[in-house]
Amino acid sequence: MNELLNFIKRYNYVILFVVLEVVALLMVSKNSHYQNSRMVSASNALAGRWFKTTLAVTDYFGLRKENEHLAAENARLRAQLASSYISYTDSVFTVNDTVYKQRYTYMEASVIKNSWNKQTNYIMLNKGSLHGVKPDMAVISPQGIVGVVVNTTKNFSTVMPVLHPSSSNSVKTKRDNLSGTLVWEGQSHRYATVRDIPTTHKLYKNDTIVTSGFANDFPEGVPVGYVHSLSTKPGSGFYSIKIRLATEFNNLDHVYIVNNHFKWEQDSLMRRTEEKIKL
Repeated sequence: MNELLNFIKRYNYVILFVVLEVVALLMVSKNSHYQNSRMVSASNALAGRWFKTTLAVTDYFGLRKENEHLAAENARLRAQLASSYISYTDSVFTVNDTVYKQRYTYMEASVIKNSWNKQTNYIMLNKGSLHGVKPDMAVISPQGIVGVVVNTTKNFSTVMPVLHPSSSNSVKTKRDNLSGTLVWEGQSHRYATVRDIPTTHKLYKNDTIVTSGFANDFPEGVPVGYVHSLSTKPGSGFYSIKIRLATEFNNLDHVYIVNNHFKWEQDSLMRRTEEKIKL
């Protein structure tokens, strides 16, 4: 109480001045319609700017949470695409009935660490074995291909992106289904190389390259990039295709981890087949 009295005593002139100013403004606005309307207009404008600023600040801080909700919703919608199912045709019956079974499911994840300008790049995600993430699972972005999971802990996982010299993925041209191999030669995070497409087929600038679906990780048709330039080695019979990658690796935020529910069965079958052929 003494501190309050001391404060009032110390600033009594200032407090008196503020009180008189408020009283004067109230009297002017009360006795003059014009002044009253001007004051109301000014206060409304001030309040409007305040609420606009407040809304902008709250929207900014709520943006990340909203992005997480959108990413989760996109993962659910991707799992409902026809390409995420495998079809069976039962020929025992007279009338064949095609039944679809889920092949791919998608789990959204956030990028918490990312390198894209080194010779050997890696990405860390905020999902791990507790969430069902396993090595060799494919990872894609809303724009296209990202890479493959290489290691997991309980809560995190690391991804080898296509921006790695050891990365190799099966791809094809969207227009003609010509199969090739995607590699990265370490020059730029915006470009990669597609090999093994024969020069007997005509390619054009900006042709779309997508995943082939031949490997047991990426679904078929995921965007990979767009033809930027073509070159050939004399006598090789194959193009060396420089493509502009669809994914912006220097701006990764949310990704999707792809779970192929038939991968173990497919890989096991291939191993047994290769062993049998060797024998």
